[in-house]
Amino acid sequence: MTRLILLTILLIVVARLFWRLVDAVMAGARGDAAPGGPRRAPVKLVRDPVCGTYVPPRAALSLTSGGSTHYFCSEECRKKFDSRQSAVGSRQ
Repeated sequence: MTRLILLTILLIVVARLFWRLVDAVMAGARGDAAPGGPRRAPVKLVRDPVCGTYVPPRAALSLTSGGSTHYFCSEECRKKFDSRQSAVGSRQ
């Protein structure tokens, strides 16, 4: 009798965990907040003009040129862009 009660409790716990997992997956698929957690705002990404990598503006290196700001994934890409802009500026 004790085994039957313990088995029933175990099945109930496993079923609840399974449905919580299914609910969380469905909420994620819909874009809703995960159960028990706040919804995060999507992060807007900017494109590196040299290599095309998308990076978040907070983590990106930036360079203001010609009144507009350009964002880069690395110092190498920023230097390449700056050297290209310098070459174009010296031709004009």
